Amino acid sequence: MASTHVNPTRMELTRQKKKLATATRGHKLLKDKRDELMRQFLDLVRKNKALREKVEAKIAAANQNFVVARAGMTDEVLNVALMTPKQEVYLETSVKNVMSVDIPQFTYKTRTADANDIYSYGFAFTSSDLDDAVKSLADTLPDLLELAECEKSCQLMAAEIEKTRRRVNALEHVMIPQTQANIKYITMKLDENERSTQIRLMKVKDMMLEDAHHYKERAEERAKSC
Repeated sequence: MASTHVNPTRMELTRQKKKLATATRGHKLLKDKRDELMRQFLDLVRKNKALREKVEAKIAAANQNFVVARAGMTDEVLNVALMTPKQEVYLETSVKNVMSVDIPQFTYKTRTADANDIYSYGFAFTSSDLDDAVKSLADTLPDLLELAECEKSCQLMAAEIEKTRRRVNALEHVMIPQTQANIKYITMKLDENERSTQIRLMKVKDMMLEDAHHYKERAEERAKSC
């Protein structure tokens, strides 16, 4: 339905046509963006599912290793061995722009490059089961960070998809139909005004010709003479 506040002028018609062209182009671009976001989102969801299964399996294995290690050691020895960590991990964050979505990226580095610094205890009074447990837990960290990065990316991308979908629907079901209705309304009004003007001009022409040649008076005189 055309807006009642639209002025049926040629300038307004030109403005509405430009608005329609911009809205149509924006609608196409947003649809393309939505489709590409959906494709990348589905890829991320599949990747997230595989990573979660992998991380959960590694954490379960690490927990089993710690249970085995605890069974072969006293609580006092285990607590002392794990009381003071030797290695430190520093997490660094950055962002990558994907289809106007700032996706986080996590990287980490350790305080020292020595891989054996994950063991904060001496090997004389501890069992090899504890070494396996600590090593399996340390090996889980890269996949755990990648999983966190992937899950956050999925959340941000899902929010952007929803926002883009609302914009596409607003253009497709509100702005474009309303603008088309405005153009149709203005075109009809202009055509109606043009016809009215043409009829008025024809009447004025007839009146001018009548004043100049007195067609009606001559016709009446001929009718009387007959």
